[in-house]
Amino acid sequence: MEKANNRSRASYRTAGVPVSSLLTFFAHLLFIAITTLLLVWLLHFREGLSFTSTNKMKLFNLHPFFMVIGFVLVSGEAIMTFTTIPARRRTRKYFHMFLHLIGLGSSIVGLFAIFKFQHDTAKVDLLTLHSWIGISTVSFYALLYFVSFLVFFFPGAQNWRRARLAPWHVLYGITIFFMAIVSIETGLIEKFMALGLQKGQEALIINFTGLLVLLFGISIGLVVLLPVSYY
Repeated sequence: MEKANNRSRASYRTAGVPVSSLLTFFAHLLFIAITTLLLVWLLHFREGLSFTSTNKMKLFNLHPFFMVIGFVLVSGEAIMTFTTIPARRRTRKYFHMFLHLIGLGSSIVGLFAIFKFQHDTAKVDLLTLHSWIGISTVSFYALLYFVSFLVFFFPGAQNWRRARLAPWHVLYGITIFFMAIVSIETGLIEKFMALGLQKGQEALIINFTGLLVLLFGISIGLVVLLPVSYY
């Protein structure tokens, strides 16, 4: 039985390195690459970022900035921290909750930016599939964070209840994360079409950003599914 377990663990290793560790490293690289592409797009091609500028496109640009970097990327890192950091469970829990709090705050700021843009430019809100998925995702994310805080972080919660709800917490968490990925992808497509892009550097940057976001999501999902490297 022990030999079988050892063979099972070995099957998830490449040249002695756990596959989960390689995926974590790959996800971190994707984080950097996506952030770089997004900043190049928003600062070089789309005029920059600002809450107070008279150029309302700078206000709009804050929406993808906070949603991609603050919401999706930081939330993905939060998911990985609980399974990849070689630290005590309580320490991993603190990191997990703190990064998700940043993600939640970023999503709220991102929504504020787009609603303010729509209001200032006299446009109608919540007409597209992207907006419906996005609002639903942030709502479920906030609800899950609140419930998880009460169950897993609040001192009065019972251990048996935590153990019973933990698998559902993981399932709902990864589902909401992939809803966020879908929201980002539909948003990029929507912006691509609205700009009337075809060939060119900006079109390539948007497409590669979407592709890397998808790979980031897949990497996070695999990190959650594969055995933890420090067990």
